[in-house]
Formats: sequence, structure tokens, C-alpha cells
Amino acid sequence: MAIEIKAPSFPESVADGTVATWHKKPGEAVKRDDLIVDIETDKVVLEVLAEADGVLGAIVAEEGATVLSNQVLGSIEEGGAAAAAPAAAAAPAATAAAAPAAADGEDDPIAAPAARKLAEENGINIASVAGTGKGGRVTKEDVVAAVAAKKAAPAAAPAKAAAPSAAAPMFAAGDRIEKRVPMTRVRATVAKRLVEAQSNMAMLTTFNEVDMTEVMALRSKYKDLFEKSHNGVRLGFMSFFVKAATEALKRFPAVNASIDGGDIVYHGYADIGVAVSSDRGLVVPVLRNAELMSLAEIEGGIATFGKKARDGKLSMDEMTGGTFTITNGGTFGSMMSTPIVNPPQAAILGMHNIIQRPMAINGQVVIRPMMYLALSYDHRLIDGKEAVTFLVTIKNLLEDPARLLLDI
Repeated sequence: MAIEIKAPSFPESVADGTVATWHKKPGEAVKRDDLIVDIETDKVVLEVLAEADGVLGAIVAEEGATVLSNQVLGSIEEGGAAAAAPAAAAAPAATAAAAPAAADGEDDPIAAPAARKLAEENGINIASVAGTGKGGRVTKEDVVAAVAAKKAAPAAAPAKAAAPSAAAPMFAAGDRIEKRVPMTRVRATVAKRLVEAQSNMAMLTTFNEVDMTEVMALRSKYKDLFEKSHNGVRLGFMSFFVKAATEALKRFPAVNASIDGGDIVYHGYADIGVAVSSDRGLVVPVLRNAELMSLAEIEGGIATFGKKARDGKLSMDEMTGGTFTITNGGTFGSMMSTPIVNPPQAAILGMHNIIQRPMAINGQVVIRPMMYLALSYDHRLIDGKEAVTFLVTIKNLLEDPARLLLDI
């Protein structure tokens, strides 16, 4: 019996999607809930899972095809997995024949008492240690070797992890070739919206700088206790900026507003978009009612969004809305930039790299950790005085974090 594979039901704001990747090939066995195909929309990537066990049949919509909501993409032939199973089962059978004693001895291998004790002390599963003693007996020396290998493994890991940081060049030196690839839906949508924003807004950017001394001292003093008290949630800098922004938005409601035709819509809540980089481009998940959230709730929400963005698991609801956005180019080393407003929002705050710089404090030159801040805003809605005062308010709140607690 053939079961149709259909595209997901798209929200009203999404007209269609693009078949991004087929994870199975025709004739390949699939199990229920296996990932079959990814559908990329303007905002997120949606996963289509298998509804039953079987074999993937004909693919109707190839990679790159544009599909509508609930459109048929292909089919699964139920029961087809049974035909493929004997071939797949041959390998385990051969493995079992090669090690007939494993069933009886693997869970409880013969080992010297000293070897067992040493394995327990070092968190080594005795069953995973190859015995070199008589009759396959695990000796103390075998466990010592296993412990040494375990300790050596973490040391080798950073070397392997460091390799991806230096991106491999796409072309070899001297090559005079070109490579053409289609834009992803997310990248094309980002490009379109940014051009529209610059074309349809009277966009300006104002700058200021903030002394991060107090925030860094507060974070350094309490970060371990914070993490312990909040179930592993780490204290970063972003939560301080979100809290400062929500407080400033209360005082300057126009910065939290939007234009709808001939009307100005003022929002009595702060839904803060936090720009997150992913393999598929920049995405902006939204912290709902951020003005009511604690530092721990903000940090936990951002960490969750970051993981979902890396895994391509952000939902459409998490990506829509937002009354104000914060982007942090400093994580990539940016010293200063002019962020582009995400319509229909009226403003966006740009954070940048923290640099140790000489500053004149009370007539003395001292070294302070300084960060440039940038506020891009829609001048149709926000006057220059409001924009500058809004950014100064954020600066003051961050340079004296006690103000956030005292509401002053």
C-alpha cells in the first residue's frame, strides 16, 4: 500500500516552500518518524517525517522544486522494508558468528579483582576493555591502558575541533573557475526585506559608547553562583542589554511602536527579537514579553533559540512578530556597524566588540572595557532627540546596573 508524502500545512503568511534536501533515496528502507525531506520556507526549515515503515517510492518533487501547502512530494511503499531486511540482517549475523562468546561473557567478562576496582575508580566499563590475559582475562595492565586512552581522548579533541575554525578555501590558488549556486529561501528573503527597509524607511543611525566595567564585574562575581542557582543557565551580556532595552522602551514608547498605513501602533509589551546566526543565514527568534522576564529566563530563552537555530528546529511562531530587535556583531569581532531595521519595527540596537581603550575618567587616563552601541531607527516615527536619549538611557543603565533593580 502506498502512503503519500505531503508538504506540511504552511501558515497564512507563507505562500509556498522549496524542497531543500531529500534524506532518503527511492528504494531505501525507512522507519516511522524517520526524517524524509526538508522543506525550506522564507523563515524556517520544516521537516517531513515518515508516517509508516516501508520503502521510499517515487519522488514527485525533486530538490529545488517549489511546492504548496499539503502538496504531494512522493510516496512510501508500506511493507517494502521486509524485503530489504534480510540483506541488512546479514552483517549482524556475521558479527555474531565471529564472536560467539559475546552473549555470555560481554556483560560480565573475566577480570582480576584489582582490574575491576581500578575500572570502577576511573569510570571505565569493564566490558569495553579488551583482555590480554589467559582466556581473555582482563588484567590490571589492560585497565591502565584503557584509562590512559580515555585521558588522551579529550586532549586530542580540541585539535580536531580547531580545524573547522579556519575555513577551507573554496578554490585552490590559481584556479580560474566559478561556482554558481541558487540562493536559499532564507537568504533571498533576508535580502528582499533589507532592500525594502532601506527603500521605504527614512533610516538613520546614532552611535554611543558604553563602559562595560560594572556589568563585567557583576558577571564575574556572580556567574558561578548564577549558573548553579539556575540549573546550568549561564550568565552572559545579552540579558543585561535586553533588560536595559525593555526599560528604555517603557520610557520611549515610540521606539517600540510601528507604522501601519497611516496609523502608529504603540505596543504595551516588549517582544524582543534576538538576531542569531545559523548555517542557513541570519534568523531572529523573539522573546515574548521580555519586560516580564528575569535575567535567567532571558539567558535560558536565548540559549534555547541558539540551539534550535543550529539544529534548524525554530518554529514559525518563534520567528514572527517582535517590536524591537537586538543584534550582536561583537561575537564576530565587529567594532562598529549600522544595523538595518527589521520592518515593521521602528528601531534596532547593535552591540559590538568590547575593546580595552584608554579613557579620561575624573581627569585621569585609565583603561576601560568599552563597547560601541548603534541604534538604527525609522525617522518617520522617531525623532533624533528620542533616538539619542533612548540610547543614552541604555548606556546609563548598563554603566550602573543597580538602576535596573531600582527602576531609576
